[in-house]
Amino acid sequence: MQDTILSISGKPGLFKLISQGRAMLIVEAIDATKKRFPAGARDRVTSLNDVTMYTESEDKPLMDIFQAISEKENGQPVSLDYKKADKAGLADFMASVVPDYDRDRVHDSDIRKLIQWYNILVNGGYTTFATDEAEATAPEAAAE
Repeated sequence: MQDTILSISGKPGLFKLISQGRAMLIVEAIDATKKRFPAGARDRVTSLNDVTMYTESEDKPLMDIFQAISEKENGQPVSLDYKKADKAGLADFMASVVPDYDRDRVHDSDIRKLIQWYNILVNGGYTTFATDEAEATAPEAAAE
């Protein structure tokens, strides 16, 4: 799941990788529309698996943060309205999920985007975000 969820610069929302073509990707919106379209070589496409967030010790993968939010919210969308939340409300939410996040380098807009993406994924039916290394290698070992 982690490698197939994409963010495309300039386009709102998140997208699922459907297929790869020559110099393009075929993506599908993770929302009610399920609209498919090509993402060309000029589009800046980022896999959510490659995104991390600054913490005081080392950067934390976004999927681990999504898993922490899922555990906090019991697998439901975040109850905090990220559009209307003030700076203190966003900071309190982030501290409850990642206590050691870097308050100097993680901006309010980053926290808003994090909540927005999490809600998109949960509303799109995604419930498990972080996988253990043992679980990730188990299907490969069983196939051999």
